[in-house]
Amino acid sequence: MDALFVPLCLFFGLCLGLCYSQRLKKLVSTIWITSPGQPFQVNYFAATGVRPPTPLPKFNIESAKPRPYRPFRWGYHQTMSLSPMEPDWWIELESTYRERIEQRQRLYKEHGKTVIDSLPGSEAACQELLEMVVRFLCVRYPNQFELDSKTRIFQNHILGTISDLTCVEPLEFLLNHVPEDFLITEQDMKTGLYYLRAGVSCSAVGWSMSTKIGKPLAEIHGPVPYYKEKLKASMDRYFTKMTCDKPIQRGSWGLEIGQPLFLQTDDPDFAARSKQAPDLEVEDIYLRVDWQTLRRLPQSRAIVFNFKALFTPLVQLQNEPYIPRLLAKVLRDGPKPILEYKGSWHVEHKALPALDAWSKEQEQKGWVPKDWEERTLDEHPLFPGWQ
Repeated sequence: MDALFVPLCLFFGLCLGLCYSQRLKKLVSTIWITSPGQPFQVNYFAATGVRPPTPLPKFNIESAKPRPYRPFRWGYHQTMSLSPMEPDWWIELESTYRERIEQRQRLYKEHGKTVIDSLPGSEAACQELLEMVVRFLCVRYPNQFELDSKTRIFQNHILGTISDLTCVEPLEFLLNHVPEDFLITEQDMKTGLYYLRAGVSCSAVGWSMSTKIGKPLAEIHGPVPYYKEKLKASMDRYFTKMTCDKPIQRGSWGLEIGQPLFLQTDDPDFAARSKQAPDLEVEDIYLRVDWQTLRRLPQSRAIVFNFKALFTPLVQLQNEPYIPRLLAKVLRDGPKPILEYKGSWHVEHKALPALDAWSKEQEQKGWVPKDWEERTLDEHPLFPGWQ
């Protein structure tokens, strides 16, 4: 009996592994893109030149934590600060998934086109984006998402929902299943400039889809300090030359009271950012990182931003080597126009003393040399020992 048991287990294990492998191979090989005419098949990973993500068959949404992005740089100079996108991390899920999806649905119900909007002619790009996102999710998280390529039925096992992809509105589908925002830009053939044509944005602070839709990049980024002088020309060139096989990533950051995901200029909480509350507690301050990627779609040729807001209690930085000292340096000596644009002044009176105290603690523990000169970390955008 025992002699037969092991071979049988190995045999059935091999069969299960083969079935699993075939399922992943099928997911990777084709992607349906629906057009006004007859649907056609595209191998998305081959078309983009970006490898498929590594599957996570043991992924647990309940315990998953986001990577601790800390995109602080010094010596500071205003650039696009771009790096190659890591294919495994185009879309990252973690334990706040259900909470964020519910929050996004409430925001859409309350604000409508302020968070989701699109212009005529953007339909193909929206549909293509949906297909690429679905394919990524099913390969990266095979136990959480499932797509029947024949029936076009998509199952979200985290939420317990079933969707027919032949009749969903792409941007609403993304809002309901992915806790990230997507902005779709397309080139105007007459001007050569890229315009915001469609998107879902539930994590905007101080702007919204309704204020940016239909505008070119330069106008969208108008409030960004030094954009016109230092970034506009290089950004326009970059968009024109960007290829499908070279997606990029970057991060922006700020300090907030609490976790304001969506905050508009007419909100009372936005006005509170213009004053420093003397009774503010350090425990109420959060680091907000908006981790962003940028990639070109292979069929529509649109360029898509996607970004996700991640909140970390400031007190957590106490246990992250070099980070308190580096952040304090940027807050004190960084370019004033940039710091004002980030809008962190309202918490600096409490954040800086705490960062200084944690910096001294790290020196005393031997985590950071006393003679260390602040600079961008080799592990950027992470930090030593982050794993």
